[in-house]
Amino acid sequence: MTSLRVSMTIVLIAVGILIGLGFKRRHGEGIGRSVTSKGGRRILYYVDPMHPAYRSTKPGIAPDCGMKLVPVYEGGPSPMPAGTIRVSPEKQQLIGVSYGTVEYAGGSYTFRAVGKVAYDETRIWRVHARIDGWIDKVFVDFVGEKIEKGQPLLTIYSPELVASQQEYLLALRGEKLWNADSLGGEKSYSDALVRAARKRLELWELSDEQINHVARTGEPLTYVTLYSPTSGHVMGRNAFPKQRITANTELYTVVDLSKVWIMADVFEYEIPEIRLHQSATVSITYLPGRKFLAHVDYIQPEVDPLSRTLKIRLEADNPGLVLKPDMYVDVQFRVDLPKRLSVPVEAVLDSGVKKTVFVDRGDGYLEPRQVETGEQFGDRIAIIRGLRAGERIVTSANFLIDSESQLKSALADMSGHPHASGDLGAESSTGRTPDPRLSHHEGHGR
Repeated sequence: MTSLRVSMTIVLIAVGILIGLGFKRRHGEGIGRSVTSKGGRRILYYVDPMHPAYRSTKPGIAPDCGMKLVPVYEGGPSPMPAGTIRVSPEKQQLIGVSYGTVEYAGGSYTFRAVGKVAYDETRIWRVHARIDGWIDKVFVDFVGEKIEKGQPLLTIYSPELVASQQEYLLALRGEKLWNADSLGGEKSYSDALVRAARKRLELWELSDEQINHVARTGEPLTYVTLYSPTSGHVMGRNAFPKQRITANTELYTVVDLSKVWIMADVFEYEIPEIRLHQSATVSITYLPGRKFLAHVDYIQPEVDPLSRTLKIRLEADNPGLVLKPDMYVDVQFRVDLPKRLSVPVEAVLDSGVKKTVFVDRGDGYLEPRQVETGEQFGDRIAIIRGLRAGERIVTSANFLIDSESQLKSALADMSGHPHASGDLGAESSTGRTPDPRLSHHEGHGR
């Protein structure tokens, strides 16, 4: 009887040991041992991406759902972030996946804007006679004529101007009489009359030569010649022979085209790169290779509500009058930037609500990373938050990858497993493609 009890005890102990060994083998036997991947990184163990509690020392397939086990590297996070998917090399080649690197970039870049040539409004003169009268002769008789400063424009007959010249002559005669009588008080009074009469003729824009001619000959000018106040081109004309004019009549509009303005339309996202006195290069399509240097002279205070652009005014020299008003030109702004963390523009998938970049986690795993971006410069865009220098990122086929990632995340949320990761185009250890239903995490409800 005693020997029977001893035998039963030995059997029970043996069964317990066997059960313990089996449980240990199934749930993490030898976890302390490690292997090394092909990339030289030390692999601690493998986990089920759906059930991180399940661990194994060997790669393979999770027994409960058929998903491929994920390696956990020394010093790295164990579970893959939500939305991470695996894309096999064959599938990557098929959909055209390419990669770039998060790196610090700076230097300089240029961006283009469309500009339109306009008159320099500080170089526009509107010619008036300042008196009422009649035009007698017209010397500049067509719009577009090139004129020089001091060139005769027309002659005017004005009774009021003739009378003023007579008053000036009378003041000069009175001054001579008072000088002859040597009367000190009357002499100073006569001098004041002469100065006042002469000043009135000057305000009516009679030149010193004309006034001196009147004083020298003793005869008033019946027809007074009006001269051009500047050099330029006649862009407006309202002067014709025998025409009645007043002081308000604009006879000519003269524009100096040796310098012009260029009104450039800059998009909203490029506005922060524009500074006063910044240089720019202007080119014309019909003159390839010909470039003009311009400088930012003024920045408009408001954005056009229709085109969503801001008007930037540039000033440029116009040698040979090549730049014609109302002509369209190309404007290139050069911007020098300090080095900053950046990625290629095509790497950022902008949905309007969030911006996503897919980071290569190795072995075909692509992690969606939410980022905050800064300004765009050339073919790169600054990264403010979300990435580190040196990380490898996806630069093409982002939309296809994002679609699969969102699908996996949605299915994981429905199944109640927030750390699920998909396996797009992956193969099992047997060489067969897993059942798509299993890749969507069926079996976890068992």
